[in-house]
Amino acid sequence: MAETRNAVELRNVVKRFGEFTAVQRMNLTVPDNSFVTFLGPSGCGKTTTLRMIAGLTDITDGDLLIRDKRVNALPIHKRNLGLVFQSYALFPHKTIFDNIAFGLKYRKIPRSMIGEKVKRALDLVQLPNVGDRYPNQLSGGQQQRIALARAIVIEPDVLLLDEPLSALDANLREEMRVELKRIQRELGIATVFVTHDQSEALAMSDKLVVMNNGMIEQEGAPEDVYNNPVSAFVADFLGHSNIIAGELDGPDQEYMPVHLSSGETLLTTRQQAGRVARVEGSKSVRAVIRAEKIDLSTENIPQDGMVALPGRIKTVDYLGQTARYFVTVNGRDWQVINPINAHPHAEGADVFMNIAARNCVILPGHAD
Repeated sequence: MAETRNAVELRNVVKRFGEFTAVQRMNLTVPDNSFVTFLGPSGCGKTTTLRMIAGLTDITDGDLLIRDKRVNALPIHKRNLGLVFQSYALFPHKTIFDNIAFGLKYRKIPRSMIGEKVKRALDLVQLPNVGDRYPNQLSGGQQQRIALARAIVIEPDVLLLDEPLSALDANLREEMRVELKRIQRELGIATVFVTHDQSEALAMSDKLVVMNNGMIEQEGAPEDVYNNPVSAFVADFLGHSNIIAGELDGPDQEYMPVHLSSGETLLTTRQQAGRVARVEGSKSVRAVIRAEKIDLSTENIPQDGMVALPGRIKTVDYLGQTARYFVTVNGRDWQVINPINAHPHAEGADVFMNIAARNCVILPGHAD
């Protein structure tokens, strides 16, 4: 079986703007046919990294390879990349056909083939009959599809998407999210997607790259990154987490106690405890418990490998199919997200937070 090629590879890539380092020694691969998402807060370096791949921003140090070819000094028009940005960047005075055909004409594609390629691109984005219209005659979602058609019609080696859905309303974003993934799968094209939207990143990615302060905090399959964060930043940025300092104690056994700084004791698994590289004589850790991994109940029913913490509901955020609760336990507010079967628990209600050992993720600790 042939080895999987990397469509893009970054080797110790650095980007500095004066004395400010925007990207710090980044090493990353984008496998062929994969959908890789850069996720992080504003200013974390994700868009700068995408622009370096595109050739829109020069690399300060390191090597950038596309299809195993070093392209540091190669201008953007010679990299065979498809680009889609938040602003659709369509030519308002050109028809949709001419907008899509623009890149083909500069690649010296025979005129006889241009019409066929544009038709195929319009079919892919499910807008087959709009070629003679102008951008202002289309909705925002349709314009985004045309921007995508223009990017894929040149059959690029890599598709680069910079916050392409952020200008759309919520329902249209979800629709376009599905369409983007469908088109990427159908074409089998390596795609780099930049977003700050967690749900987009989790739903669409083969590989998720969480960035912070110009560095990669964690990368991997979305479910691995979500369920096994390697840092408090990742745990806090992705989803809703309770992160509490404590001490790992007791003998090496299937379930191990974690004494929290707020006075409660949780259980974690031997596997979770083993993720922490301990400094001899120190058992300080941080326990990470995802809000949706806590089950609320009105009764304390003991179960093996589970702890039930008594608390009182302080606030309820009704979210439709779920509710987010803020539950006070010994003066600390915990976040809990649970499905609603009939009615949400009421504010002021006494409840038990049931936390299974497998859902108590352990990180190296410091005082909180």
